Amino acid sequence: MNIVSLSEEVKKALESGLPVLALESSILAQGMPYPQSLIFAKKAEGLCRDSNVVPATIAIIKGVIHVGLNEGRLDSICKNTYVKKISRRELGIAISKKWTGSTTVSSTLQIAFKVGIKVFATGGIGGVHKNVNETFDISQDIKALSELPLIVITAGPKAILDIEKTMQAIETNGITALGYKVDELPAFYSRNSNVFGLEKVKNIKEIIEIYLRNIELKVPSSILVSNPVPYNYEIPHRDIKDIIKKACKEAENQKIKNKELTPYLLNRIVELTNGKSLNTNIELALNNIALGIRILNKMAKK
Repeated sequence: MNIVSLSEEVKKALESGLPVLALESSILAQGMPYPQSLIFAKKAEGLCRDSNVVPATIAIIKGVIHVGLNEGRLDSICKNTYVKKISRRELGIAISKKWTGSTTVSSTLQIAFKVGIKVFATGGIGGVHKNVNETFDISQDIKALSELPLIVITAGPKAILDIEKTMQAIETNGITALGYKVDELPAFYSRNSNVFGLEKVKNIKEIIEIYLRNIELKVPSSILVSNPVPYNYEIPHRDIKDIIKKACKEAENQKIKNKELTPYLLNRIVELTNGKSLNTNIELALNNIALGIRILNKMAKK
């Protein structure tokens, strides 16, 4: 049974050693409303192709993992409400039960590693939730990042999380944590979190060198590259913190939890910011893709 299907574009690129950038699909199905999600997806893939990088958006269609989506599948993942959110622990279930679903950071990492993709650009990673002492809610992203050696570009943990505890979890799990021109962990919508601990790197050459040394030493973790949202699009922490508190309280009152929690909070924050947070989400994700493209093109020249 063929459980992984590579698009012709991705297959040829991987066989030829051409640059391929992994892209998750949960950001499309659960992270943004339609049609903005599809507009973003097309812009993201176009950005890659314009720079001679093959985009590999990953999703599961009727129990088959697709690495690289055609226009029809991309549209379907973006607009259909029946699309499930599939993490790494559910991959076997999704295939066996022939689910259609989007991939999170953890499942995208697993699939990208399996097919030989080295670089993955996302928006924000999951981490430790604010009420972890009561719920023990820690994203599978942390575990996956500690076990799969890719270069992963992010704008930091999602702002709804406990940023300080997430940084501690990153350290505890042995994840190589770099800051692209920063040593402070960005907080998704915001450039600053007042949480430090990243190893600052000045350029792309340093990122690649650290990745290659980790591979040489068989260090199992990803290289997690934190790349702050561009200044022009950030929502400062002082402006977003009360909105996040309000959204979290509403979710608690409605007993929304587990994998439904993050999509609910992100959508509610979009409403409470009159769409500003959606624009920020789009721009930070495109900014990460642009950095991923530069890393891949630099790697191709080595």
